[in-house]
Amino acid sequence: MRALYTALWGLFLLVAIWMSPAAMAEDWLPEVFPEADAVGESVEDVEAVTVLRDGEPVGYVFETNDIAPIPAYSGKPVNMRVGLDLEGRITGVQVLEHSEPIMLVGIPESVLDDFVAQYRDKTVQQKVRVGLSRREREGYESVDAVSGATVTVVVMGEGIMRSARRVARHVGILSGGGVTEHARVRHDLFEEASWSELREQGVIGNLHLTRGEVDEAFEGTEAEDVDPVPEGAEDETFIDLYFAYLNVPTIGRNLLGDRQYDDLMEALGEDEHALAIMADGRYSFKGSGFVRGGIYDRILIHHEGRADQFHDSDMRRLWGIEAEGAPELPERDIFILREDSRFDPGKPWELELLVRRQVGALDTEFASFSSEVQVPERFLEFPEPAADAMADEENAPLWVSVWEDRVLHITVLGAGLGVLTAILLFQDWLVRRPRLLHVLRYGFLVYTVVFIGWYALAQLSVVNILTFTNALFTDFQWSTFLMDPMMFILWSFVAVTLLLWGRGVFCGWLCPFGAMQELISAVARKLKVPQFSVPFMLHERLWALKYIILLALFAVSLQSLGQAERYAEVEPFKTAVLLKFQREWGFVLYAGLLLAISAFNHKFYCRYVCPLGAGLAIPARIRLFDWLRRHKECGKPCQICAHECEIGAIHPDGRINPNECHYCLDCQVTYYDDRKCPPMVVQRKKREKTARLSSKAADEQRIPATQLSGNET
Repeated sequence: MRALYTALWGLFLLVAIWMSPAAMAEDWLPEVFPEADAVGESVEDVEAVTVLRDGEPVGYVFETNDIAPIPAYSGKPVNMRVGLDLEGRITGVQVLEHSEPIMLVGIPESVLDDFVAQYRDKTVQQKVRVGLSRREREGYESVDAVSGATVTVVVMGEGIMRSARRVARHVGILSGGGVTEHARVRHDLFEEASWSELREQGVIGNLHLTRGEVDEAFEGTEAEDVDPVPEGAEDETFIDLYFAYLNVPTIGRNLLGDRQYDDLMEALGEDEHALAIMADGRYSFKGSGFVRGGIYDRILIHHEGRADQFHDSDMRRLWGIEAEGAPELPERDIFILREDSRFDPGKPWELELLVRRQVGALDTEFASFSSEVQVPERFLEFPEPAADAMADEENAPLWVSVWEDRVLHITVLGAGLGVLTAILLFQDWLVRRPRLLHVLRYGFLVYTVVFIGWYALAQLSVVNILTFTNALFTDFQWSTFLMDPMMFILWSFVAVTLLLWGRGVFCGWLCPFGAMQELISAVARKLKVPQFSVPFMLHERLWALKYIILLALFAVSLQSLGQAERYAEVEPFKTAVLLKFQREWGFVLYAGLLLAISAFNHKFYCRYVCPLGAGLAIPARIRLFDWLRRHKECGKPCQICAHECEIGAIHPDGRINPNECHYCLDCQVTYYDDRKCPPMVVQRKKREKTARLSSKAADEQRIPATQLSGNET
């Protein structure tokens, strides 16, 4: 027996050693920090851990989302693990997670690994640029971009360098652990100045490129022969670009005029900064391919070792240039640097212009050109260095800034959910007005597809359920789910409605793909497209299919959440909603086929295949109320509602199956219809009969009185 105890104790020690941080880190540590052999303690006040060699600290490892999360095209940051040695040298970078749709369209994941590998041996003191022009400037280091994913890799590169500098500053590798307050604009100082005088003062930057200079920048690349300049046109202007910082009254008021300047300053929030960018020439600094919700990917603003790009919400029209002697610049706009950019007007800043040339269906080459400008000191106030604010900045919840950036999205979503809540609470009043209800319902379905789905990309998925369940058994953190405000708000609302109304509120009102199917079905019925229904016995058996799919996905997620996410492609949501059908033909064919079937069989996918609907139906079993009204005659013998229920959620005996009901309220319209619902028809006829009898009795009472009056006469 003692030998058995000794063996078990030895096995326990082996497992403990295998589960130690050093052993657990072996799978990623060689890639991120090859010189280290173990993971040490966490660093106080910053999301990083020390790494060790022979028991001695040799550097730090951290994740960029914990230090400097920068949203990319998807609206979510790309998370990377970064190693940093004690001299501020990056030892390695590993891509952990991303949600970039562009990386799903013909660009392999290995491309991202090759890109981040270029940052190995770069130091936090270096100024690193993605795709710097071959006319490289002194003091700058260049890394190659990824054709077809320029914005993604620019954001990734900035995330690596920004997070590395913050950690380095915090642990003392970089001097200046304390944060100095930025310079402030002197709004009391204004000097009238013409365009030429402003140019002489150096407050208006200029980048003038000829067609020949641009051609030279592409020499030796695949784009060398793309759109070459004709002979003799080398000196023609490619772009003549000007840019200026507008918050300073002498600059902004002279360029914009009093009214436009005052309106701009009133619109700016605290610590927000406005830049004017103006140009003339063959090349647009905004580009013609810009889409709503996208990024102006031809211009970057560099300041204090960081880069910022502008979204559509950051742009305002510049209606005219009022400065005397200003040239004609047909392309001109105002761009806002938001508070989180931490722009310091007292430091030099630089505008970088990216010139692109298409070399394939998805591939592009680009060259970058830049010019620098600085605001004169007399227009600014320079405060004394403030106390160390690094700890407060790093400890602030990361999700707060994301929510602040999504105020408009949150407001529109909140308004929509408020309208839906009113519809649900006052459903008994609305169902008696079917025309108004149908207008509200189909209008809301369009809102769900266009705003919730295609614009906000807030399509819920069974993957969210699997991720949440997995988090409960691992390292659950609310901050992880708060990083996406739209998804968090939707899931919170769905959780409440599951308790009050059941799964049907989401499936019938808030699911973009479900809304697409219902709208297609409505159009098909309007066009008299033949409808094919499944016999109820088979229909009832097919309900089980989606639960089987859910259980299979859950079983796979216990082994590998990543593998479960791949199998979750049984949901066409990513293709039809998140990527708007911009995907490989197989995925598009699958999603399109399901939508086509819905024209002949109402919401076929939702009824029989959707694992998300199954996942919501399980907790909905504990709902607190039954809001859908029924007559005792329903199903016995009346079958009107059962035959009219397009989703097939009403049993032949008249019971509504809450696990399958999509809460369209059509049965409630029939419930109150005294021209269709037999019990209501009976009640109406009784009322009409009573009214006729009452009217007849009143007439009979009036006749004797009339006769009596005649006799007396």
